[in-house]
Amino acid sequence: MSRLAHLCLPSLALPLLALSMPAAAQDRPIVDASEPDSLAVTVYRDPNRGIGDTMNANWPRGFAMISETRKVTLPPGESRIRFEGVAEGMVAVSAIVTGLPGGTIEKNRNADLLSPAALVNGLLGNRVTITRTLPGSGVENSESAIIRTRADGGLVLQTQDGYEAVRCSGLPERLAFDDVPDGLSAQPIFSIDTRDASGGTYTVTLSYLAWGFDWEASYVATLHDGRDDDDVRFDLTSWLTILNDNGQSFENAELMAVAGTLNVTSDLQGLSDPPVAAPLRLTCYPIGSTAKGTPLNYPPPPPPPPPPPPAAMMEDGAIVVTAMRRQELSAPVAVMAGEEDLGDLKLYRVPVPVDVNAKGLKQVAFLREQGVEGELVYEADCTPWNWDDRISPARMVLETVNDKDHGLGAALPSGTVSIFERGPRGELLVAEENLRDYAKGQDVELALGESSQVFARCNFVGDQDPRGSNRRWMDTHITLTNANPHPVTVRVQLGSPGQWRFSDLRKRLRNGQQIISVDVPANGTRTVSWKVGEVTD
Repeated sequence: MSRLAHLCLPSLALPLLALSMPAAAQDRPIVDASEPDSLAVTVYRDPNRGIGDTMNANWPRGFAMISETRKVTLPPGESRIRFEGVAEGMVAVSAIVTGLPGGTIEKNRNADLLSPAALVNGLLGNRVTITRTLPGSGVENSESAIIRTRADGGLVLQTQDGYEAVRCSGLPERLAFDDVPDGLSAQPIFSIDTRDASGGTYTVTLSYLAWGFDWEASYVATLHDGRDDDDVRFDLTSWLTILNDNGQSFENAELMAVAGTLNVTSDLQGLSDPPVAAPLRLTCYPIGSTAKGTPLNYPPPPPPPPPPPPAAMMEDGAIVVTAMRRQELSAPVAVMAGEEDLGDLKLYRVPVPVDVNAKGLKQVAFLREQGVEGELVYEADCTPWNWDDRISPARMVLETVNDKDHGLGAALPSGTVSIFERGPRGELLVAEENLRDYAKGQDVELALGESSQVFARCNFVGDQDPRGSNRRWMDTHITLTNANPHPVTVRVQLGSPGQWRFSDLRKRLRNGQQIISVDVPANGTRTVSWKVGEVTD
């Protein structure tokens, strides 16, 4: 069946990749696999993206495992199967095709992609139609022409008037092709050579890795109003944001995302090697001169469109507005991705088929919990490095335990969390934080920023320095002030146990820091003193 293609000049070229093939391979009949009957896309995060590093939408460095099922009808003997529409970031060496009786003889990445340059090169010596706009009247004039040069050296056509180079006249000018040369496709193609003695129709599965994907988790924590510091309740909603930077869409796909850190040693970006095109370059020849101007009389630009008709007016000047009755729509049911174990990793599976669009983002909820139990804790530092005798605000930390008893109990992949607080006038943003990976059962901490009600002042007494030659004990104290109408507990970090020793103090170890917990009364002040010295061998 004849296909019609148009080429507007000048134009940008699409990617082009030419692969030479042996004569015997080109003699094999070509079989096009059907469109995918089913698709599965499993996205892996960028393994080099650390905590706090956002996903780069313009240059994603993650990857995906793509698996698609298609049907092929093979003739007896050897043939070449073409899979059109694979991802342009395909890592061809990772591709595996199953379901063929004769296996795979040879793999090939796509030949030429459909592009202006590929059209010109594929139809060298053949007839096309060139259409120009006459400068005096603006009427289009079409005539037959023959392509006499390849695309890499300009474009020369032979018409009934002779040979001419296609130029940029400043007016609409285009070429029309009656057919698309064999082997050209607008989508990347992966092909394999196979052998089947009897021939037949088979269902095959193509699986491969593809570059140019990524995903991240986003959380929204909403604090309930009327809370108590010792019993803070909040709702937690989490979303998976999937990024596909390839030029191909995967429709009605089973979508999955894998959380965790993989040991990736291959250079997937280098192995993907997407096609790179040689563009169709056209030279614009000047007409006239800057002194005399152009000899062509260009038609004046078209007049602007008429303004929209005024709104209908009633006799008293009131505007008549027509309205359509609003249809009551039921609230959509949210689609939630389910969590599954994948060895030491976690896999999130979307329960319904979704479209993973080209150059697009897809968001799917994977966690929604209400009334999570937490606790608001204040933190202050009084380590041997901050004896500056300054009054500093305490830090606020929202803490909970990732278990069922506290209303969670699900793996929390790293991402960003926005924390809102409900009040009489709605929800207000109070903090944004980066979240690391949390497994089930771990303590979860969310920093809320600095307090405007609780302050700490850490200083030492005397002029002795425990790091000096005398290695004397030094008297230290911290003064905590609480302006809240209720008592608070402040967790004071004292320093590493491997370097400093403390006297006259009941302390405990937490996250590699020696700490004490101090209760400060409402609208009150509390001072705690101790001695500190350097650990000696």
